[in-house]
Order: sequence, then C-alpha cells, then structure tokens
Amino acid sequence: MPLPDIHPLADVQTSTVGEGTRIWQFCVVLAKAIIGSECNICSHVFIENDVVIGDRVTIKGGVQIWDGITIEDDVFVGPNASFVNDLNPRSKPSSWKLSRTILHRGASIGANATILPVNIGAWSMIAAGAVVSRDIQSHALMMGNPARLVGWVCQCGLRLEFDTNHRAQCSCEKLYRHAPETQTVELLP
Repeated sequence: MPLPDIHPLADVQTSTVGEGTRIWQFCVVLAKAIIGSECNICSHVFIENDVVIGDRVTIKGGVQIWDGITIEDDVFVGPNASFVNDLNPRSKPSSWKLSRTILHRGASIGANATILPVNIGAWSMIAAGAVVSRDIQSHALMMGNPARLVGWVCQCGLRLEFDTNHRAQCSCEKLYRHAPETQTVELLP
C-alpha cells in the first residue's frame, strides 16, 4: 500500500497518518491527531489534537474536526459540515468541559449539517443542512432542524421500504428487520 500523499501546501503536524491517505492543500492537522489508512481529507479541513479518524473516511472541504471527535471506519462527512464540542461556549471560559461526538462506522453526514455532541449510529444518514442534537440510531435517515427520523437506510445508502411484516430487502440484496417498538433496524443474516 502506498505511503500517505500529503500536499506540499498542507500543514500536517501529526506523524500518525495511515497508508494511502490523501491530505489536500490548505489542510491543518495538529500533532496529536490520528488518521487511518485510505482516507481522503479534502482541501480547507482543520483537524484538532484529540481526534481519531478511522480507515476509508472521506472528509470534504471546509470541515473542522474539533477535539473530542471520533470518526470510525467508512464514514463520509460532507462539505462544510459543522461539529460542536462545547455546549456552553464563551470567549474566555473559566471552566471548559469537552463534549464528545462519535460517528460510528459507515455513517454519512450531509453538506452543511450541524452536529452537536452526540453518537451517530452505524450506517445512518444525516441529510444536508440537518441539525443533530440527540443520539441517532443505526441506519436512521434524519432530516431537518431539529433532525427528525424520516426513514431508514441500507448500508449501501438506499432508503429501505418495510413491508407489513417489518422486513425490507434492498436492491443490493441485504435483508433488514424493523422493530417498531424500539425504533431500531437490524441486518438479517
């Protein structure tokens, strides 16, 4: 696998960048950040110190990844998505408390979405412009301000349509079951 490809106009202070990762021009990555393999970090991205980014992650332009954010494998973060790590921001805080966010495997965050300190479930999809202020279940499709559950998505990203037996088969052949009592979706073997 190839070494990381770091553009000469990027300021990458960390030595922990995985093989095959590309970091484009005008990015700033601080010294303690950890970035996995085969990632694509597009131009004008800022990554703070207390950040872990998994493998095969795409972060589009104009995104800031602040301290306290963990991004697991196969996550997509759309352009200009915003993250919050301080629920009580002040210019000169006397006591600052870091809030954490986890984007679980395969989640997708749409352009200009705003993500407060929450857990974003695996394979969920957050629509462009949504404001997420609470934890999101796996496979959830969330839209609006505040973000509301409007459906469910497959691992491939297509919307799932459940039958009267609470089952859905995606065109990619994956089979799912919806549990209405708990508002969860699970992939069936």
